[in-house]
Amino acid sequence: MPLNSQFDDPGDPDAERASILIVDDLAEKLLVFQTVLEDLGQDIVCVRSGSEALKEILKNEFAVILLDVNMPDIDGFETAELIRQYKRSAHTPIIFVTSYADEVQTIRGYALGAVDYILSPVVPEVLRSKVKVFVDLHLMQRRLRRRADERVELARAEAARVVAEENTRRSNFLSHASRVLSASLDVETAARQLLEMLVPQFVAKAQIALFDEHGEIGLLIAAEGAGEELPARLTGRLPAELGSAEGVALKAAMAASAPVPTEDAESTIAMPLATAGGAFGGLLIDAGPARVDWSSVHELIDRAAIALENARLYRSVQVEIEERRDIEAKLQESNRRKDEFLAMLSHELRNPLAPIRTALEVVRRLSPAEPKLNWATDIMGRQVSHLTRLVEDLLDVARINQGKIALQTESLDLRDVLAHAVETVRPYLEARRHQLVRQAPDAPVWMRGDFARLSQVVANLLNNASKYTEEGGSIELSLAVAPEGQAVISVCDNGIGIDSELLPNVFELFEQGKQSLDRSQGGLGVGLTLVRRLVELHGGTVEAASEGPGRGSQFRIRVPCVSEAVGADDGAANEPVAAPLIGCRVLVVDDNHDAAEAAAVFLAMAGHEVKAVGDGGEALACAPVFAPDVVVLDIGLPGMDGYDVARELRQRPETAGAKLIALTGYGQRGDRERARSAGFDHHLTKPAEPDELLSLIATWRTGAIGAAAEPAAPRNGTDRDSGLRR
Repeated sequence: MPLNSQFDDPGDPDAERASILIVDDLAEKLLVFQTVLEDLGQDIVCVRSGSEALKEILKNEFAVILLDVNMPDIDGFETAELIRQYKRSAHTPIIFVTSYADEVQTIRGYALGAVDYILSPVVPEVLRSKVKVFVDLHLMQRRLRRRADERVELARAEAARVVAEENTRRSNFLSHASRVLSASLDVETAARQLLEMLVPQFVAKAQIALFDEHGEIGLLIAAEGAGEELPARLTGRLPAELGSAEGVALKAAMAASAPVPTEDAESTIAMPLATAGGAFGGLLIDAGPARVDWSSVHELIDRAAIALENARLYRSVQVEIEERRDIEAKLQESNRRKDEFLAMLSHELRNPLAPIRTALEVVRRLSPAEPKLNWATDIMGRQVSHLTRLVEDLLDVARINQGKIALQTESLDLRDVLAHAVETVRPYLEARRHQLVRQAPDAPVWMRGDFARLSQVVANLLNNASKYTEEGGSIELSLAVAPEGQAVISVCDNGIGIDSELLPNVFELFEQGKQSLDRSQGGLGVGLTLVRRLVELHGGTVEAASEGPGRGSQFRIRVPCVSEAVGADDGAANEPVAAPLIGCRVLVVDDNHDAAEAAAVFLAMAGHEVKAVGDGGEALACAPVFAPDVVVLDIGLPGMDGYDVARELRQRPETAGAKLIALTGYGQRGDRERARSAGFDHHLTKPAEPDELLSLIATWRTGAIGAAAEPAAPRNGTDRDSGLRR
């Protein structure tokens, strides 16, 4: 192929063009050269001195230089020598043009890098042909250089693409690894997943060891080849599988938080598993003969360390939660047993109180008018009432804690509640010569609530104030209505006050202030607890305040009240029948011999024919012969309990219409419901008022059934007769 056929047509205006530099001091010669070479279609630059030629070389790259040898100032040889000093023109072809050339000049010219000599006058075809060769060569070199640059750029772009793809693959892998490692909060699962990613994709073998808080291995897993796992749960010193040198390297890596090579195997490296909290394990990695992407391995291990640390923390939290649950369960069980103990203790204390109260009443009725005997029976009566109140407080706290207390709500005037509470605690106030100041509005203050329980709340606060106020002190009881529709009951005293350390816990169960050795204030520490919980059952709040020891104390109750007036209470109790009817046959059934005998003696004194037996079998055996009009029946009997006895009595014709009165230590709402279902007419809680029992028996012949037979509410707020009418 001809040389010029490889390049663009010189006539093509879009063809690539080269530059030709012509240096000659004669203008006519420059014109001749330019005319001869312009047919080549290239850019021709003409200058008239060597210095001008050097300036043009600095600005442009030339395919060939036509250089006159004989020029003033700087001749052609000096100009050629200077041209060769520039990097751009160091290899540019130079054709010397001269009128005379001897051998010396020719040798010097070629030594300066000349490619040819042309003698003047020039032959146009020869000049044009020679210049064209160098122009074509220059253009070809330029194209080759450009193609080489394009290949370099293509290779660079391909390399960048490969790097980008590798970075993307690596990022995707690490992102996937993070998701997989973080998906499980089990330490062993996360450790196995780490080994599956390392072996064999990155390394030939790997072992992972996790240490517990005591520095002993809690988990060791090894992987080799195609990801085969060899699990082992170990404790104590480093196992034999790790070897002494490997164990030393592993501990060194954990201490330094940096990779450490092992001494006996150059390809095995110990790498720590560490987070900001320190190292908690490590890996022994055998790279094998393959080249390892350590950057990815380090990144993977760092992410695995975070995932494993999260799993370890989660396990610690789970263990702590389980421990707290166990503790909470034990506390709840202990609290349940405590409540059951209080309930059982109250029940067991009620049984001896019943015969004591009944026997005391017998003594009062039979004793002569002897002042000292009356004094003694009054003391015993007050102490029995006090003990009964303490037992009832214990039982009420146990009921509330077990959620077994229910309010018997009705429309009531809080002024009546305060009056009833004052009457309940009046003996205690008078015994200590306290001055009670009462303040209440003239208009009724209505609310929905349990009269007995609210009276119990106010009575407990008054009793507490009396207990901690010196003799002759002052107690103030007030009732007011707040603008937000709340009734405010306040009990203030000028007693010993409340210590600042005790004040925040004054309503806690069994919480008491410091007691002297004589424990003159007494109490069980349950009264204020009962107050708070009963007030909360009514949707209210109670708060205590004191300025310190010796400055008195203030208790303030807030309960919601209603504004509308209500009619007369349909359930108001009528006057009970005071005198019994002679001739009633009463059967007393109680396994407590003293209680049965005391009740029998008291009822016999009231004019009744009484028979006392100790269990349900005896009661059923004597019932057909004795044919009782009234049966006073204990619930907790040995063998057949009181419920079964009552059902059997209702089935027999001679006792089907008898009045059945439950007299028992079980006084919860569920107990009264069971009594009603078993056939009882009334339910009394031990120790019952003897006169209350007489009142119920007196209704047998008169037929005063319903509200007329209901006993009055006890003064101390204990369970009232539920009026169990069939």
